[in-house]
Amino acid sequence: MASKDSTPPYPSAARIADSQCFPQYTASLKCLEKFNSDKSKCQEHFDVYKECKKKEVPSENREEN
Repeated sequence: MASKDSTPPYPSAARIADSQCFPQYTASLKCLEKFNSDKSKCQEHFDVYKECKKKEVPSENREEN
């Protein structure tokens, strides 16, 4: 059983699914599956996801606008 103080090194599935960048995230994972985890084949997907995350508005700010 994990300690309550420890947090996983990855975001929760719920947070990812609520993200504006979920389609880009999913495309990156599908690419990795398709190319047997060869990251060099999926760099374009990673870059698109990274740019989306830079532009993403935090959920608490989205509710105010």
